[in-house]
Amino acid sequence: MKLLGLSGSNIGSKTRVAMNNAIRMAGEIDADVNVSMIDLADYDIPYGDGRNYLDYKGDALHVAKLVMDADAILIGTPIFQASIPAILKNVFDLLPPDALRGKTIGIIVTAGTSKHFLMAEHQLKPILAFMKANIISSYVFIENKDYNPDKELVNPDILDRLNRLAKETIDTHKALYPTT
Repeated sequence: MKLLGLSGSNIGSKTRVAMNNAIRMAGEIDADVNVSMIDLADYDIPYGDGRNYLDYKGDALHVAKLVMDADAILIGTPIFQASIPAILKNVFDLLPPDALRGKTIGIIVTAGTSKHFLMAEHQLKPILAFMKANIISSYVFIENKDYNPDKELVNPDILDRLNRLAKETIDTHKALYPTT
């Protein structure tokens, strides 16, 4: 089973910190799971224009292939203007409408405050559902107060919830697709 961590922002570090924790935990939960991580801040991806994802070049093709090749994905996203960042939406725009069919998706959201805690329900989950993903129903919502001044996650409840999300993502995918 291939589990991909997708850190869905090109600025800031808190989402990446959360994703690093979740991916590390996933590898500790099941050593047979092939875990990898991509941070969209490390890529230069042009806007999706509707062509087949295999027709893109460079970073766009690389990221699209990683997403398409994954069996399960942990998606991390900050909240920008009560929605997901444009760079993350653009990744979805690069892919075909059923690109996430057969993939189990766990969600991690980072935010300054709890003001937009339903963003995942109203913005991200509908996109994932349209793309035919198997979405883990509960997600981890992380606020600034859960980090210390060095931007390390210090809230033990959040760390426990990240661990449970990683385990649930792996277990759900294995239950649905026992041969991957």
